[in-house]
Amino acid sequence: MVKIARWAHAGTVRTGFVHEGRCLALPEHSTPQDLFDAGLEATLDLAARTIAAAPGDGPRVGEVRLLAPLTPRTVRDFVTFEEHVEGVTASIDGAGGVVDEWYEAPTFYFTNPHTVRATGETIPVPSGCSRMDLETEVAAVLGSVDGITGTNLAPEEAHRMIFGYTVLNDWSARDVQAQEMKVRLGPCKGKDFASTLGPWIVTADELEHRHDAEGFLDLAMTAYVNDEPLGTDSLANMGWPFAELVAYASQDSLVVPGDVLGSGTSGRGCLAELWGRNGELTPPPLRTGDRVRLVVEGIGEIENMIGDRRREGVPAVRARRRGRSRAGAPAGAAVVGR
Repeated sequence: MVKIARWAHAGTVRTGFVHEGRCLALPEHSTPQDLFDAGLEATLDLAARTIAAAPGDGPRVGEVRLLAPLTPRTVRDFVTFEEHVEGVTASIDGAGGVVDEWYEAPTFYFTNPHTVRATGETIPVPSGCSRMDLETEVAAVLGSVDGITGTNLAPEEAHRMIFGYTVLNDWSARDVQAQEMKVRLGPCKGKDFASTLGPWIVTADELEHRHDAEGFLDLAMTAYVNDEPLGTDSLANMGWPFAELVAYASQDSLVVPGDVLGSGTSGRGCLAELWGRNGELTPPPLRTGDRVRLVVEGIGEIENMIGDRRREGVPAVRARRRGRSRAGAPAGAAVVGR
């Protein structure tokens, strides 16, 4: 199995392949983006030559500190599991069900590529958050393919652009998220403080045999909090396969090598869904010191500890007076500026 990783060891940071428990480094200054730009076929050839040249060399995985396996160009996170949508809707709105619009297209949002964390890192709780949550996901990483530009892709072309897969935890401050989304924009600060990717990228060819006839990957996904399982789902329960997510993202737009596309949270893959189903905060929100582990069959596992909460906040909006009136307000009334 070809696994692409980044690690810190003996004062250096290297990119390379993990093979039979050893980290085989590429030349210094190589990056994962170099591999995405070269494409999957060239990367598999390079991996074969690297392994043949030094099969027993390199430190063992347990001797290095694994880093996030890439610095994404962008991160689009979808919401493709119907069971998750139903439970979270009950948690936020107090009523179950899935809106009709969910079935029409695979909705996504952009999150922050600059706050990607690695397995083993401590995840801080953002300011104002009392309902810290996890999200169990798989992410596809895109690579270059000759003749494919990344715009208005057909699903078959999109499938060829999938370079590999990694585990994703889309950390969520649920109370912050719920408040800001009442403004009909977002999510933003409820999400952009951290996402974990790792422990490595498994190249797409290694999982090709796990696709069913419709293109879905049948991989078990399980989340644990302090070694207690929340539940297990299959990646095959996505509403759309990854190829269709990539194709949709490319419509009237552009996807490029190094882009990351998340599956969205699996069924029973977060706390908020269980809060909605249970009608109360059971299990409780994540607290400082909790350990969260996500395990995905065929890819690997990531684990993080929850850190302290940042206390500082932002002052409330300050009303500004304008020399005009807004619709439905008397002239001279205070108008809030954006």
